[in-house]
Amino acid sequence: MTLSTRSGSLIEPAVLVLEDGTRYRGRAYGARGTTLGEVVFATGMSGYQETLTDPSYAGQIVLQTAPHIGNTGMNDEDPESRRIWVAGYIVRDPSRVVSNWRASTSLDDLLVRDGIVGIAGIDTRAITRHIRSAGSMRGGIFSGPEAALDPEEQLRRVTAAPEMTGRNLSAEVSVSAVQVVPAVGERIGNLAVLDLGVKQATLDNLAARGFEVHVLPQSATIDDIRALDPVAVFYSNGPGDPAASDAHVTLLREVLDERLPFFGICFGNQLLGRALGLGTYKLPFGHRGINQPVLDKSTGKVEITAHNHGFAVDAPLDGPFDSPAGYGRVEVSHVGLNDRVVEGLRALDIPAFSVQYHPEAAAGPHDANYLFDRFRDLVVATLSQKTEKDSK
Repeated sequence: MTLSTRSGSLIEPAVLVLEDGTRYRGRAYGARGTTLGEVVFATGMSGYQETLTDPSYAGQIVLQTAPHIGNTGMNDEDPESRRIWVAGYIVRDPSRVVSNWRASTSLDDLLVRDGIVGIAGIDTRAITRHIRSAGSMRGGIFSGPEAALDPEEQLRRVTAAPEMTGRNLSAEVSVSAVQVVPAVGERIGNLAVLDLGVKQATLDNLAARGFEVHVLPQSATIDDIRALDPVAVFYSNGPGDPAASDAHVTLLREVLDERLPFFGICFGNQLLGRALGLGTYKLPFGHRGINQPVLDKSTGKVEITAHNHGFAVDAPLDGPFDSPAGYGRVEVSHVGLNDRVVEGLRALDIPAFSVQYHPEAAAGPHDANYLFDRFRDLVVATLSQKTEKDSK
């Protein structure tokens, strides 16, 4: 990525170039320069601050399908992490003013602060329809002086950029040292959280259930986890291809072998699938937004949920099946109703489950928040069984 600062209020050109050669012209927004990444679209009409600061979007140029973005500005309470992680940002009509009592700065100013190259004044509907037909693809935003680069050179840079398939991005977004979030209320015990790109709302929800949350770097080992004497282990969301995360799968199998209760979200769901011996695959254009219907097969209820994933687990939807890796019986617990994608897994013979979507769901919806309670209940039940067994 190459950057320069904004030059006052001057309107500067920008162009979005997709790897199939399609070009869309607009105006520079955010930082000026060039950025490359996988172009994806997010369908939420609100919550853009949470989207931008979600580490799962690292390496991706995010297109907002909602036409008007930025009117509520950016505040100090809602960030999901320490910075904006998107590789680039595409909007149609950025707000010219900030109008919200909680705002501390504008979206444009924060994009510049974090060096995020964007493009505005562009037909986001046309781009979304194109991606829905052709699939997610690499792209580049060239803004300011770099918008005048030779079109063939722009396309060459785009096609030379790495594809999302095969990329391991966890090290780019994970913490470098252990961080602790104290338990709220009655303390259950230590929870080991492997940070693959965790969101603050997830940590807050876990702490609110009585866990003392220990956030571990993605390079943590089983010995690091054992040193905490944890009551359970959690794998977070995160960017990249689950097939490129063999070390995290190996670690998870060591956790499962010790029968520690486990809960995984998003990337954590894909890694549980791999640990159980299942495959993963890349979706044509992924699920990203806060309006995705999912069926909870155990209750028959339909939940409206928040999604951000470009990969999915390959597993049979009907009935329990044997884990190919020898962890007993497994079932698909949740199914996406738009395209029948696996949205949750539950192991029947060990204390482990996961979901592909986001029950923490900042900025909403909150239909799936009960899953944190389900995890707490699983941990409490496992501890009770252990205490009963030890007393005999």
